[in-house]
Amino acid sequence: MKKFEWIYQHVSDRLGAAATEVMLPQSLSDAELAEQPDDRLLSAMSRRVFRAGIKHSVVDAKWPAFEQAFFGFVPEKVSLMSDDQLEQLMQNAEIIRHFGKIKATRANAMMVHELAERYGSFATWLAQWPASDIVGLWKYLQKEGSQLGGNSGAYFLRMVGKDTFILTDDVVAALKAQGIVEKRPTAKADLQRVQDAFNEWQAQSGRPLCQISRLLACTVG
Repeated sequence: MKKFEWIYQHVSDRLGAAATEVMLPQSLSDAELAEQPDDRLLSAMSRRVFRAGIKHSVVDAKWPAFEQAFFGFVPEKVSLMSDDQLEQLMQNAEIIRHFGKIKATRANAMMVHELAERYGSFATWLAQWPASDIVGLWKYLQKEGSQLGGNSGAYFLRMVGKDTFILTDDVVAALKAQGIVEKRPTAKADLQRVQDAFNEWQAQSGRPLCQISRLLACTVG
């Protein structure tokens, strides 16, 4: 496995140091994330679910209508929506009428509301999850939430500022080139190897996972 210094140097030699720094994503601090309103986190989570397989601009253009249809994404209100209310949304031409994703919105609201009841807020729970086990957070969101598998959970985390790497095709290709995995990691052992590699690079660099992820992706192609 290449040390982080090699990864950064490889990218900066291609793009230039200034351009490299400009293209790196930023994450929120734990304190900043803990202050985010839960309705905004549920809104982002739901937007990610509806974006899957659909052009993002189409979903984003309809999002004001989604906000109205789902009571501003207040978790308690959405979690209490009845089956009849969800079915009625299939008649709402202003939103994307995908019943599986509509049902996932209520299921995810239930998860968010339950964690808020236990920890004071969903944001507090999310902020305290250690970056050293981000694959564990992905697994939790996939298991306890709905339609948050694959890269959807990671993309949601990136959207709200929680530090995470994302297993894009380029990142996977780079991990394979580094000999960390032989194929796209889905098994627990492979995901742990990936997490261990990112933890090591973070210890070497002091950079957030999101920046290491972007730099790693730029070493291929």
